[in-house]
Amino acid sequence: MTKFIVHTKTTAPKQAVPVLEAAEQAYGFIPNLLGVMANSPATVDGYRTLMGIFEKSSFTPTEQQIVLLAVSRYNECVYCVAAHTVIADMQKVPQDVTDAIRNDRPIADKRLEALRHFTTKVVDQRGWISQQDQQDFIDAGFTQQQVLEVILGVSIKTLSNYVNHVVEIPLDDAFSAKAWKPGNNETKAVA
Repeated sequence: MTKFIVHTKTTAPKQAVPVLEAAEQAYGFIPNLLGVMANSPATVDGYRTLMGIFEKSSFTPTEQQIVLLAVSRYNECVYCVAAHTVIADMQKVPQDVTDAIRNDRPIADKRLEALRHFTTKVVDQRGWISQQDQQDFIDAGFTQQQVLEVILGVSIKTLSNYVNHVVEIPLDDAFSAKAWKPGNNETKAVA
């Protein structure tokens, strides 16, 4: 396996340094994900830029974390599930919501479950979403705009999930309390 460098501000290519500095200012540290992405300044910049755009979407912070966690859970991204669980806790997402996603169970809140379900469908079906699935999502209280914003969130997390799958990024200490691994009996049912 190729060993990727987890860059710091002093080792990163100069084009990636501003992104790492901004992350350090925002989080108090440079997450290993961004340190690895810094091997490609375009990748780390693209990821942070798209994440900034997604944060301006019409979704609430809770809804954003549901999208990001649901994608990461479906893709079995150990790093991103842990990281977004910590971020969800910081944003006061109810623990029963994050626990449901982490354990591949329905969320008790029907509207939030519709968001988790639709997001998972988008990933599972690789974007080939039926008109009925779209209508069910809208009938749950979402909009056409939010159909597209789910796709944006899926795109962002697909990028980071795949980087993690290729590199097997070590989990940061800040995320270790929420470490996660897929179970042996878990399914990816999206009926």
